Amino acid sequence: MSKICLCLTGTTLAHDLEIIEKNRKYVDVAELRVDCLDPDERFHIRRFPEMAGLPVILTIRRESDGGKYRGGEGARISLLAHGLANAFTDPRLNFAYVDLEDYLNVPALEEAARVFGTKIIRSYHNIHSVDGDIVGKLKSLYHVGDELVKIAAMANSLSDVLRMYRASQEMVGMNKTLICMGPFGIPSRILADRFGSEFSYTTMAGQFLGALGQLEPQELSELYRFRTISDRTRIFGITGFPLTTTFSPVFFNTIFKLENTDAVYVPFPTDDVKTFLDLAEALNVSGASVTIPHKTAIIPYLGSQSENLQSIGACNTIISNPHGWIGTNTDALGFSGSLLNFIEKKNLKGKRITIVGAGGVAHAVAAEIHRLEARALIVNRTAVKAKELALPYGFAWDGLDHRCVEHIKKYADIIIQTTSAGMEPHIDEDPLALYQFSGKEVVMDLIYKPECTAFLARAAQAGCRTLNGYDMLIRQAQAQYELFTGKDFPSHLLSRF
Repeated sequence: MSKICLCLTGTTLAHDLEIIEKNRKYVDVAELRVDCLDPDERFHIRRFPEMAGLPVILTIRRESDGGKYRGGEGARISLLAHGLANAFTDPRLNFAYVDLEDYLNVPALEEAARVFGTKIIRSYHNIHSVDGDIVGKLKSLYHVGDELVKIAAMANSLSDVLRMYRASQEMVGMNKTLICMGPFGIPSRILADRFGSEFSYTTMAGQFLGALGQLEPQELSELYRFRTISDRTRIFGITGFPLTTTFSPVFFNTIFKLENTDAVYVPFPTDDVKTFLDLAEALNVSGASVTIPHKTAIIPYLGSQSENLQSIGACNTIISNPHGWIGTNTDALGFSGSLLNFIEKKNLKGKRITIVGAGGVAHAVAAEIHRLEARALIVNRTAVKAKELALPYGFAWDGLDHRCVEHIKKYADIIIQTTSAGMEPHIDEDPLALYQFSGKEVVMDLIYKPECTAFLARAAQAGCRTLNGYDMLIRQAQAQYELFTGKDFPSHLLSRF
């Protein structure tokens, strides 16, 4: 079973010990990053394992390998030797591991480590990319039977994660840790056990290394239930790009935990939906949510489509099947259920509605507005896309510029914002800034984070009734849960959110 390793990157040993105490129940091992310590603190590293009270990895990482050590190699070797010197007969008081890079060949240092039971991690780091021949690199790193081989490389796409996973399957049985750094590499950290990795490295928010894609210890341990993930655990997930604001992992993993379901829901950020599907097949992913920008791009890869997907033309949910992926859409009913509940109506008959945007979510919104007997105007920066979405329903359409303002006024009973404008990092963006609210409109923004976008805030200030996308998110996620698991959603658990 893979272990959670806490990277200690404080400038003092006292600070590192504080970090351990805050996270002790979440982690199994700590890595003392001596390169991050103040120079004076480095003289006292020998006693750290005794103070830490858990297995500790001794690491001094050079800047070229992504660390902070700037001294010469002779001084670094001496510092490593100092950490291993004067070993105690009780191995718990010594460093449990020492991390030696592949190019660091110091037999005396290695022998000293082995004599007193300190295991050697033979590591290779590439902070720029994933190497072409991962299997060859693993074989070249492995020297002695008691060594653990580690590759940490920057994933520049999800295809790099897929290559790392395939390499791990070729080297089953080797004591190894394979880490894809960066946001694309998050699946390799959560699913470390599936990658055959000994450790998954974590760090506290705000600490050095956090930008390399490491999760926080509590998040990895409790939200993703890292220690319970096994070959029997069902994998679900969400794919899109960049996935910086998704609430879905919190929702699904919390539900799985509360009902003690052996399943995990993992973010799979990617700008290439085909690569995600290849990785999902390799990992035996059971189902996934699909979000921006893949809701239409994924359709050609589906083995079959539900009736509502065929009519909507956008997919936000896929389920694994022996004959391929089954695609469907839960956004539509999630949207209409949320809006109708808000305005306390059973349909939209007689309403004149403006839809801002023509993307995947807008397709679901347009389909539901048509089904609920309303008339609509679709406005979009690219007018031709607005036209393509509007024509099948007999809706009006226009470009999103100053000329559409008078047009919107004729369809202003309800205004629905479906684009990503207003999400991080562009939280100040207002996609309908050219329109002045009268205060009589019902205004819905399908964004749920931030809770109140600039668009909604301006509408509320004008006196409009406003609704964000959180309720829609929960409703469509409930439907996804039932598709994923084949069970009714446990509604009594909604009080936890």
